[in-house]
Amino acid sequence: MNRLPREWYARDTLTVARALLGRVLVHQNDQGVRVGGRIVETEAYHQDGDEAAHSFGGQTARNAVMFGPPGFLYVYFIYGMHHCLNVVTEVEGVGAAVLIRGLEPLEGENLMQQRRGPKITRRQLTNGPAKLCAALGVAREHDGSDLTGTALFIEEGTAVADTEVVTATRIGISKSADFPWRFYIKGNDWVSKR
Repeated sequence: MNRLPREWYARDTLTVARALLGRVLVHQNDQGVRVGGRIVETEAYHQDGDEAAHSFGGQTARNAVMFGPPGFLYVYFIYGMHHCLNVVTEVEGVGAAVLIRGLEPLEGENLMQQRRGPKITRRQLTNGPAKLCAALGVAREHDGSDLTGTALFIEEGTAVADTEVVTATRIGISKSADFPWRFYIKGNDWVSKR
């Protein structure tokens, strides 16, 4: 499949968040082993008026990637134990990104299972932002990775019809929680929460 070019990400954050549904996120190692899946749930964050965005208070060392050019990964560490990955959007200088919340496994499930543990069910492998990072082997060292490169990238996949998309408020946050900036594929088993 074709990889998404940088200009694909250089658009309005909500547009990108919705358009990411159905695309395929892949982490490929130096030996060509691929682990990845179909994006089934996203959540948008933007510096303007969005108190939940890491970029809301301005640029810092931690969130600098959010203010960089589009098409890069912003990876952060939460609760002292989990990583979350975000796709940087819009233009350089604007602090905006899309959190990938749910992924339907397509490739490398055995490796995902090894990383997540033998008792984890197939659905639980990637039905949450921290879970999918663990399954894909994505951690803080991947912060700033170029999504147009060869290790971490997003392929075209298959676009999802509007009739199959649910727009909802964001979850797992307290500030700006009522923003309808979460998108997911209706009825998909790997959505973190319906």
